[in-house]
Amino acid sequence: MTNNARRRKKSKLAIIVAMARNHTIGINNTLPWRIPADLKHFKSLTMGHHLIMGRKTFDSIGKPLPGRVSVVVTRNSALNIEGCVMAHSLEDAINACEDDDEIFIVGGAELYALAMPFVDTIYLTEIMQDVAGDAHFPEFDRTLWQELAREGCRQETPQALEYNFVTYGRKS
Repeated sequence: MTNNARRRKKSKLAIIVAMARNHTIGINNTLPWRIPADLKHFKSLTMGHHLIMGRKTFDSIGKPLPGRVSVVVTRNSALNIEGCVMAHSLEDAINACEDDDEIFIVGGAELYALAMPFVDTIYLTEIMQDVAGDAHFPEFDRTLWQELAREGCRQETPQALEYNFVTYGRKS
């Protein structure tokens, strides 16, 4: 994706992800934890915005999310999912969201890695333990990011977990 294509738009590009300490984000195309407060956090941040996701991430969700526009990135040019915008590259997906002030990359791992150089904000749910999984968030240089907000949380049910809601902004 060219910087010019990205700069023409005034949209902020954000990643939103829940990640274990060992960078796990999924297993068998599902989340390896249940955190109801994280789902509420995700909904409150993304409501009214475009969500860019890979096809496998869409499959794991199973339907377009209400109140948001689902943009599915796929290599399959014949794929058409009712209620979704289809794109065949990250750049096409971002261009499809040009009227939105904040666009959210919601997964999976390959799309996160492709988007990272262009992202302005990372909304990270930091799970404070290692978790087994087969999908991982890419390593990123935290020196390029400034922590803007952090909220520590803990839950006992449906499983005992400690986690943080952290917002990072790219340093200028």
